[in-house]
Amino acid sequence: MNYKRLVIFATVLTFGLIMLGAYVRLSDAGLGCPDWPGCYGKLTPHLAAPEIAKAVAEQGGTHGPVSEPKAWKEMIHRYIATFLGLLILTIAATAWIKRKALNQSPWLATSLVGVVCLQGAFGAWTVTKLLKPAIVTGHLIGGLTTLALLMWLSLRQTSPVKTVAPPQDQKHLRILARIGLVAVACQIILGGWVSTNYASVACTDFPTCQGSMWPQMEFDHAFHIVRNLGETADGQLLSQASLTAIHMVHRMGAVVVIAALLSLIVALWRNAGTQLLAVGLTAVLTLQVLMGIGNVVMHLPLWLAVLHNGGAALLLITLVLVNYRVASKVHRA
Repeated sequence: MNYKRLVIFATVLTFGLIMLGAYVRLSDAGLGCPDWPGCYGKLTPHLAAPEIAKAVAEQGGTHGPVSEPKAWKEMIHRYIATFLGLLILTIAATAWIKRKALNQSPWLATSLVGVVCLQGAFGAWTVTKLLKPAIVTGHLIGGLTTLALLMWLSLRQTSPVKTVAPPQDQKHLRILARIGLVAVACQIILGGWVSTNYASVACTDFPTCQGSMWPQMEFDHAFHIVRNLGETADGQLLSQASLTAIHMVHRMGAVVVIAALLSLIVALWRNAGTQLLAVGLTAVLTLQVLMGIGNVVMHLPLWLAVLHNGGAALLLITLVLVNYRVASKVHRA
């Protein structure tokens, strides 16, 4: 497999792995194997069947965090993540070996190795630290950072950066594209905080929340980073008002993102070289907003929640594509 195909394959695999990770988390399988890197010290859940059966009996049935199906979900995610890590190591090595033929700096591919190593550490801490929200959110951020960098690397292999707008419009487009990318990144982090704190169902109506446009909220504990799942920093149970605050800030963030991206879409549409980008960004944004609303009014069905995570990843790589296309010159870094 040549370098270009290797990078594109890794990008697609990362996108799928992000959705699989969302499925594992949302199906309450994140502690299906409560140790790392194996499952009860074994290579597969099948080999760990006696330990899993004992844990199931101790928790009073299969409705707890441990069961053999949940263990398989968790371990399949780890197997694919390990394969992706090896794939990225191969990409980095190839980037150095073929740097003259590729006519590209290998440092972007090399930086991916560092990101993946950190991502692996977060994956281990996610389990060993019992799903602490800050660590789980950090794991999500690492996955999406990997995807964004791989997307940029893929674009470098498929087509050169080229001017797509008149000089007078180019700077304006670049600024709007960068603002849009930052806004989406921040919103994804907020969405991860909602998901990892299980605050998605704090509001079950739309556009109101608990029948009010401004429900009771408590912010002091809601965004305290260093704490256990479902608890405040001092070990008390996290209140409904705190969960509501987390949910509502994500909604407010959505309004900011929509405003930023609509400005970008209008600017892209007015430029003849970027109208197709405007159409694509509009489609992805609309789909993501509808899925977000659907998750609220349908009370977070698993399939739609997983698709909403995938939509966030798709929106991110769409913004990476837009930023790449409106760049004014080839970047060799």
